[in-house]
Amino acid sequence: MGRRDGGSAANGSGAGASGAGPGAAMLRRSLWLCLCLCSCPARGLRIHEYLYFQVLSPGDIRYIFTATPAKDFGGVFNTRYDQIHLVPADPPEACGELNNGVFIQDQIALVERGRKRPSSKIWAVTSLKTDAERGCSFLSKTRVIQEHGGRAVIIADNAYDNDSFYIEMIQDSTRRTADIPALFLLGRDGYMIRRSLEQHGLPWAVISIPVNVTSIPTYEMMQPPWTFW
Repeated sequence: MGRRDGGSAANGSGAGASGAGPGAAMLRRSLWLCLCLCSCPARGLRIHEYLYFQVLSPGDIRYIFTATPAKDFGGVFNTRYDQIHLVPADPPEACGELNNGVFIQDQIALVERGRKRPSSKIWAVTSLKTDAERGCSFLSKTRVIQEHGGRAVIIADNAYDNDSFYIEMIQDSTRRTADIPALFLLGRDGYMIRRSLEQHGLPWAVISIPVNVTSIPTYEMMQPPWTFW
């Protein structure tokens, strides 16, 4: 369902939200992975509208994560980064000057989408609030990271229970542009990455992006276990 808030809700499998239990979620992700591996373009950087990155450190979240590029703004990855820092922005919403901007220069920023929502599934259907009411638009966040020298931004959903709904990040009404890649990450994935960093007392994660999943045997595809249950 499209919205004026600079994003629209979409299920990663193209299916609706109602009646999706743990078994259905596991089957959906398995079928999706099979489809991805069978239909990857030659470069292997994107599969349909998905892009992949792997956390290398900390070790407890050494998984391959799925993200979706912004629909109509931002750049693309012309370079593969074997090791680059994923730095949580401070403040997390990145709507203005950053306290840790010096650490984001030449790295990738992890940003949070607005204020936390209690339920992603309910919010995705009922919310009509604008990005301005939540804080700032996806494009504004991307521009803030770009102005601080970041090479890309990963914007995690603000609903920490969201493990299946991808938001289509679209232009706002300001006619501005952004040159760096902007990716949307599921709320559960973003939360688990930030939680791991906090537990280890680390200022950033080390990631590889983008990851060519077609070069990885299926049995070695280390996806986050919480997406299956």
